[in-house]
Amino acid sequence: MSSADRGIAVITGASSGIGAATALRLADEGFEVVLGARRVDKLTAIAERAGGRARELDVTDDASVKSFAKACTGARVLVNNAGLASGLEDVQELSEKRVRLMWETNVMGLLRMTQALLGELESSGNGHIVNIGSIAAFEVYPGGGGYTASKHAGRALTRTLRQELVGRPLRITEINPGHVSTEFALVRFDQDSERSEQIYEGFTPLSAEDIADCVAWALTRPDNVNVDEIVLRARAQATATLIARN
Repeated sequence: MSSADRGIAVITGASSGIGAATALRLADEGFEVVLGARRVDKLTAIAERAGGRARELDVTDDASVKSFAKACTGARVLVNNAGLASGLEDVQELSEKRVRLMWETNVMGLLRMTQALLGELESSGNGHIVNIGSIAAFEVYPGGGGYTASKHAGRALTRTLRQELVGRPLRITEINPGHVSTEFALVRFDQDSERSEQIYEGFTPLSAEDIADCVAWALTRPDNVNVDEIVLRARAQATATLIARN
């Protein structure tokens, strides 16, 4: 497919971090981008830079997803990027409120968006879903019970869809990064900047642009090629918790 025929790419969680970087990169690759997120002011600024469209979206709200989907007619690509972690408590101390927030965003949000746009993607004749996961989708670590459970569930949905979509004009890719320097840790620790910065101390983590690069690469492979999964980490990171810090 030539860059002039890339089609419409929908990106959730696009107001910052991986979502914003992906929107800008896909626009450079020739996609028409539709951006969704709750922070409309930040989203609009990114959309203007990408030459795309900004639409308010809360993936935890069914009505919001349905309203957003109406603006995505003709979509060929869906990048399910909206996601978060909340807290770092042991299982015995897990807050039900935090777990529900992660589940509603990371699992149900992914499901809602996929269901809302699957028909459009298939009708394009060459649809592609990219789910932004995490190494937490197949690793666990102390304090990560709520987050890893949600990411394991998202991975299960992705792998199930891969089987269900076989024979239809749809591809699906999961991208699982390790530590990425974005607002992720800031959100996890309730805007505690000092604690969030400690996550990335002593080594060079991945950047949002690194993940966007993977998204663009997977989307622009020949139509018969399905990139099932990409796992990437910083050179200094071997597992979720094993990191060589200076």
